[in-house]
Amino acid sequence: MNDKPIIEEGQKFPLTIKRLGINGEGIGFFKRNVIFVPGALPGEEITAQVTNIKRNFAEARILKMRKPSPHRQTPPCPIYDACGGCQLQHMTYSQQLVEKRDLVVQALERYLKGTDVLVNDTIGMEDPWHYRNKSQFQTRLKGTKVIAGLFAEGSHQLLDIEQCLVQHPDTTVITNAVKRILEELKMPIYDGKTMKGILRTIVVRTGLKTGEIQLVLVTTRSKIPQKELLLEKLQKIDTNLVSIVQNINKEKTSLIFGEETITLYGKDTIHEELGELAFDLSARAFFQLNPIQTVKLYDEIKRAAQLTGTEKVVDAYCGVGTIGLWLADGAGELRGMDIIHDSVVDAKANAKRQGVKAKYVTGTAEKWLELWSKEDFVPDVLTVDPPRTGLADSLLKTILTVKPQRFVYTSCNPSTLAKDLQQLTKVYRIKYIQPVDMFPQTAQVEAVCLLERK
Repeated sequence: MNDKPIIEEGQKFPLTIKRLGINGEGIGFFKRNVIFVPGALPGEEITAQVTNIKRNFAEARILKMRKPSPHRQTPPCPIYDACGGCQLQHMTYSQQLVEKRDLVVQALERYLKGTDVLVNDTIGMEDPWHYRNKSQFQTRLKGTKVIAGLFAEGSHQLLDIEQCLVQHPDTTVITNAVKRILEELKMPIYDGKTMKGILRTIVVRTGLKTGEIQLVLVTTRSKIPQKELLLEKLQKIDTNLVSIVQNINKEKTSLIFGEETITLYGKDTIHEELGELAFDLSARAFFQLNPIQTVKLYDEIKRAAQLTGTEKVVDAYCGVGTIGLWLADGAGELRGMDIIHDSVVDAKANAKRQGVKAKYVTGTAEKWLELWSKEDFVPDVLTVDPPRTGLADSLLKTILTVKPQRFVYTSCNPSTLAKDLQQLTKVYRIKYIQPVDMFPQTAQVEAVCLLERK
């Protein structure tokens, strides 16, 4: 029987916000009930009004601010509240870094009570704005005006984004110019309800180091009306626009890309550099969205790996091979695996381009670690950067059996990291966790955790 006092929708009460939640909302406690309050900051005293009751918690809104946080600021973005793309613009940046470290600490307290873990201060950005090198804006028609942007949080209403403070300025300039050209040529714009129209999404990616820009037009079919005239106008937008590509997505889906890609003008890829490494990026290739912080993140992974030039290194969930290649100059032997075959093909090509000898294979990390251990190949250093869901149980079991000497776990979700550490501490000692802020103004935090075999 639930002995918690019952609270009701619409109820009002004073509330002190104790901490930040993983989605950037304030968390307070009322008569032993957990209350989530979007927009509230730790330390604030408010009058809350309950808007929604769930099984283990309730949601509320700020009815009255009784004592604001000294770290509260006016969000600089005019559509901040409607958009939902950022969650922390109303908090000073220095405090965002403090709270992101706290999100890691909270997760550890939940899953590893009583374990003393060193969590370093979050590594932030000098300039925490205009860092995203890629934008993917859906298009719609509003009267005769072509709009492009993101859907307002929890709705089907598209927000026209003319200026985005976390996007690289180049991506904004190109997107806005494309909208005007589509309007001028009266291009048939996609309608999500009727599925009519041709142009769905404008995707722009810029190379921070090289300045090269790629524009991808996602369409519902291959035939584009007035194609020659459209291309002529698009090419004039910017001399750095070296690749214009069409991707065809006929499905009624929230996924941006379809399977077929056609180069309409210039190169198939844009060139980008990350530290000493060089990459050619096609329209659908994965690449980190914040290259400045990626260098800091990868340097932290390298610091944790403590390579001397002789180690056998395995990069699990290797993607296109970036982390492994970052470590290659300090490794004796490098291997990697990924379940996506195309990524493995890219990883091999990237290794070849950098002059790195590496072995990349398609398949799960658990399958290959087990096979290789039977052939007497056990990594000295294992590095993983899994999706938000964390490590598969089968991989955790394999790691605890194969027992690499050092294990560097990079995580984009403190909760799944802490949950996985529960298992890993049977064999490993946690040396430290280093949070890195990859996405300023949002509630997301990345963390590099170094584990050493007991």
